[in-house]
Amino acid sequence: MPSLTSDSAFLRYDLRIISSWIKPGSKVISLGCGDGDLLVYLKQQKAIKETGIEISEQKAASCIEKGLSVIQGDVFEEVDDYPDNAFDYVILSQTLQQVYDPKAIMAAMLRIGRKGIVSFPNFGHWRIRSQLLLTGRAPVSSQLPYQWYDSPNIRVLTIRDFREFSRQAGFRILREIAINTHNEDRSGRIVRLFPNLFATYGVFLIGSTDS
Repeated sequence: MPSLTSDSAFLRYDLRIISSWIKPGSKVISLGCGDGDLLVYLKQQKAIKETGIEISEQKAASCIEKGLSVIQGDVFEEVDDYPDNAFDYVILSQTLQQVYDPKAIMAAMLRIGRKGIVSFPNFGHWRIRSQLLLTGRAPVSSQLPYQWYDSPNIRVLTIRDFREFSRQAGFRILREIAINTHNEDRSGRIVRLFPNLFATYGVFLIGSTDS
């Protein structure tokens, strides 16, 4: 089994924010869990009961090698197999911009989980705005590192967009933190002043309107 570390310094900064919101012993599912770094940390440090869904066969295999309960498959297909309120938290980290039906994924998250946690790159960051204004081309950044023609990101959104989306899609924002990251997103700081302009990522804790 590969060597694992429980040191939070190895997590992306947004994942450290997310981990701080998870209560010990919770049932947690991560949709698009990648290599499973967050689930490893939560399992070791907070004794969660973890589940993950990852579409990449290679990444899912990596998670399984780390001892995680992860299945390889499409998130939209797999979530249908879970009953209502099966989890305490449903995590969608840096994946929202890649899904075809954001309203459907939000509804699915809040059906199978009591709370959802969503993080995404903020397209409203001033560097992104400046690139588009000065070059007239699709922006490329550390958070959005792809060219327009090979990007897995099929949507671009801002922190303000997500707030408005919450009202239209019918879910509540219970907590939000805007962050500005650097060093390949391994470090950063919380942005309190003009977050839609100065934050590279938004991190949101959400719940249903009747919760």
